[in-house]
Amino acid sequence: MSGLLALLDDVAAISKVAAASVDDIAGAAAKAGAKAAGVVIDDAAVTPKYVHGFSAERELPIIWRIALGSVRNKLVILLPAAMLLNEFLPQAITPLLMLGGAYLCFEGAEKVFHLLFPHAEHGVEEDFDTKDPGHLEEAKIAGAIKTDFILSAEIMTIALAAIPDSTLVTEAVTLAVVGIGITVGVYGAVGLIVKMDDLGLFMARRGRLGLTRAFGRGLVKGMPKFMAVLSAVGTAAMLWVGGSIVLHGLEATHLWPWPYETIHHIAEAAAHAVPQAAGAVQWGVTAALDGLAGLALGLALIPVATRVIGPLWIAVTGKAKAAP
Repeated sequence: MSGLLALLDDVAAISKVAAASVDDIAGAAAKAGAKAAGVVIDDAAVTPKYVHGFSAERELPIIWRIALGSVRNKLVILLPAAMLLNEFLPQAITPLLMLGGAYLCFEGAEKVFHLLFPHAEHGVEEDFDTKDPGHLEEAKIAGAIKTDFILSAEIMTIALAAIPDSTLVTEAVTLAVVGIGITVGVYGAVGLIVKMDDLGLFMARRGRLGLTRAFGRGLVKGMPKFMAVLSAVGTAAMLWVGGSIVLHGLEATHLWPWPYETIHHIAEAAAHAVPQAAGAVQWGVTAALDGLAGLALGLALIPVATRVIGPLWIAVTGKAKAAP
């Protein structure tokens, strides 16, 4: 009898440890996911363009295939790489974060530059101009998965840096939870977004009530504006997150702490000026200044990317031969 009681006591202890581990993983995953929110918003803003031009019947299957590719990117490639890096070369995480942050700044600044000075995106057009409509869907899915890989790498790196020190298993499970949760959230939202206009069209045509038909017409007319707002929010989020990562990295590595410290002091001063909303003001000022810093860095990187990195990449991959 005493042996049975001891066994039950051990089972209870193990259950408590397991429950605590689940709580730790859930808490760490929530914190890590929040840190990656800016990249997630941009991911959701970027993906709908890959189903543009296809029939309504093909939209969800395309999104499903991109989502599967995203899960593969995160769990099969990026998670093991992140865990190996964290285990054997943790000092490289901050520089890699800064590199990813610089990429986000470049992407956001390029979108702003394109908005102010419209120009054709020849690289994208060449990638999707397959001369064979039967291959267009495969080309777009492949392009979306490539873009997702870059964004997912940043998400997983940010998440890893945000996870408190714990066991290897806990960190791996937390990263997996973050990766799957973000993928489900992003591509679930994308699926809803791309089908909203179809729902609006159905309601406008088949609605029994005038109010239903009017709401449907409002959805159809409003979705392009919503997508424009989502794209703008995604761009702002890229600049804010990218700038914040780079500035924090410069401060953490002691390479150039002045920008980070200056923004911190300005935000604190603004918060003291409005004590009724000190927290919101401090966050808003910090985010705005981080975003401006990210925009400045991104604009500076555009000529570097187009005149140095781009030609080098073409020389290495041989893609220049495919150009007309």
